[in-house]
Amino acid sequence: MDERLLSSTEFGSEIEIQKNLRPKTLNEYIGQDRLKEKLEIFMTASKNRNESMDHTLLYGPPGLGKTTLAGVIATEMGTNLKVTSGPVLDKAGDLAAILTSLEEQDILFIDEIHRLNTSVEEILYPAMEDREIDIIIGKGPTARSIRIELPNFTLIGATTRAGLLSAPLRDRFGLVHRMDYYSTEDLIKIIMRGGNILDVEIESEGALEMALRSRGTPRIANRFLKRVRDYAEIRGDGIITLKIAKEALSLLGVDDYGLDELDREIILSIIDNYDGGPVGIETLALLLGEDRRTLEEIYEPYLVKIGFIKRTHRGRVVTPKAYKHFNKKEKTEGNL
Repeated sequence: MDERLLSSTEFGSEIEIQKNLRPKTLNEYIGQDRLKEKLEIFMTASKNRNESMDHTLLYGPPGLGKTTLAGVIATEMGTNLKVTSGPVLDKAGDLAAILTSLEEQDILFIDEIHRLNTSVEEILYPAMEDREIDIIIGKGPTARSIRIELPNFTLIGATTRAGLLSAPLRDRFGLVHRMDYYSTEDLIKIIMRGGNILDVEIESEGALEMALRSRGTPRIANRFLKRVRDYAEIRGDGIITLKIAKEALSLLGVDDYGLDELDREIILSIIDNYDGGPVGIETLALLLGEDRRTLEEIYEPYLVKIGFIKRTHRGRVVTPKAYKHFNKKEKTEGNL
């Protein structure tokens, strides 16, 4: 029997499919070549000295593989990975409980680390630097502090908003790296790898079409692959061709630039309601009924990257390139 898992039934669930699409080793991890080169050197050096790897901060837009990379590092280092996120660590005790449960050379991954509250963040300073924490036992005049030593561990922090990290926290990371959007070529490799895992035939033109609309993001590329595969099975002969890819992505509401419905609403709302801007992010969030953080962290970075929106000190402004894409006429003083 083929070692690959061949169908959604065999995978058992969509979550299992996603897990199988994720690379497990550095050799399987496609893209981010500069970061991979750094990690290979640092991990090899750490293993040679039988030490935990230095604390690492990964930042960049969502969907670029920060969580996946943490799992790859744990696999390569032959150690355990514990995963949490900034928003769920409500109290200092929450983080202290996790830190005291770590074993020698374990890796602790904190997603959205920029959303740690101050009291929780302060626990991290001595933990990262001195491998120890102070815990307060009791209340009032009977309260006392107990210092607990921690095993050697590696903290991997991930954030989409590196600018929101405090300087003391950022300075405690030995490796800080910005993860970039993926090239079309790397996305094609990711899609073709996923096709092999899912046992679906993909023609080169079909893979290119999905890659071009994936916003430079592996998570989106893998999501498109799963949905286009479904379309190919029902409306085609199971093979992902250029025609099938275009039809499926059109059905999903994804245009040639990879823009979806909310992307279009953002651009058209600024054009139709504010003459192309400038408009503040809070106003835009209220207008669209979306969370400000969602707009800033998920949608805006890509719209800025492709040159559809400019950020100014007065707010967001739609560019001539976006007007042209949406067949809108720019308003000038002469036609107001």
